[in-house]
Amino acid sequence: MLDDAWLTDLLRSRGGLLTDAGVASELAATLAARHRVVDGTGTATRELLAALDDTWERGWQPADVVHAARAQATAASVPLVVALVAEHARRTDAAARAPGTWLDQLRELGVPAAGDPAVVAAWVRREGRSPADAWRIVLRLAGLLRSTARLEVLVPPPSRWGPAARREAAPGPDDARVLRRIRALLAKAESTEYPEEAEALTAKAQELMTRHAVDTVLVADRPAACSDVATRRVHVDDPYVQAKVQLLGAVADANGVRLAWYRGLGIATLVGIAADLDAVELLFTSLLLQAGQALAAAEAPAGAPTAAPTGRRPASRAFRRAFLLGYAGRIGERLTRARERATRAAAEERGVDLLPVLRSRQEAVDDAFTELFPRVRSSRSRSSVDGAGWWAGRSAADSADVGSRRAHLR
Repeated sequence: MLDDAWLTDLLRSRGGLLTDAGVASELAATLAARHRVVDGTGTATRELLAALDDTWERGWQPADVVHAARAQATAASVPLVVALVAEHARRTDAAARAPGTWLDQLRELGVPAAGDPAVVAAWVRREGRSPADAWRIVLRLAGLLRSTARLEVLVPPPSRWGPAARREAAPGPDDARVLRRIRALLAKAESTEYPEEAEALTAKAQELMTRHAVDTVLVADRPAACSDVATRRVHVDDPYVQAKVQLLGAVADANGVRLAWYRGLGIATLVGIAADLDAVELLFTSLLLQAGQALAAAEAPAGAPTAAPTGRRPASRAFRRAFLLGYAGRIGERLTRARERATRAAAEERGVDLLPVLRSRQEAVDDAFTELFPRVRSSRSRSSVDGAGWWAGRSAADSADVGSRRAHLR
């Protein structure tokens, strides 16, 4: 029989032992040889759930853990993570006690309503994995959970939930209706094969974002306060995480949203007015897809209808990274100008001076950001970039659909 004390000590290992793929594979082979029934005693389930509890206390949320498991452990561990989160939700009565943001993530991740107490054993049966493969995934996941860095606490962890959660106010009817229209327009813009149609659709979506943001400002009967500011995590996947974060930052800046990101984790935190966070996330997602399409076009073989101006096939990682950095920089310039134009146009149309109230909102965002990240520092990449990729990215950004022909960002 498997020595539970030895397994417990192993699953509680710190210092990166189990995060090493080679070490995890060797230990998994040993475990599989000693006990063919994976987690028959429930030790692995118990230790993984305990590690998950510790991870919540370090500021992590369900979507963060799934993102890290996919990126740093193995994509095969994601179903196991989801099953662990489901059992944790059952044990903590999350449906009644968890904050709304937490429940939203459970729904988006497809976490089942009912957990299974024998999480690991049930997962092995569903997935049909061999003992060695299953133990390898369990060990890698344990190593990840035991070594997660401390993040800022944006949502109360389970240890701080009361007997019944006070739900955050749901978006009002107008907010929900505007968001549905924006999502529908962007989905159509991303799926059409005709650039002119995509531009018109995205321009209309951007116009809706701006009009809604301005209307929200004008109906406020008091200066903005830190209590009006919300936070949100955005996960950025490989490859070229830093370049993609530059694009996210450009969109955030244009919407008065502050951004902090954790190097090596692919996790960014946005701080801003809730409606602005929605706008940033929607526009970033759309522009990221457009950037991928533009990059594919730039890499088309010479002579093809979508050939790059250089007449070559720039397939190197350096070119792609530089392309995305150039794209992000140019998008930032376009959005900043659009914001200034839209602010002036809205003020003239309504006959009011928007600058004081916009300044108040920005000060509230800045104060909340400083309180949350008192030691954050800005940084810029000093590494060299591929010149052809940079200019190709800027050129593609000039054609990106940000709706600059109308009043768009506030």
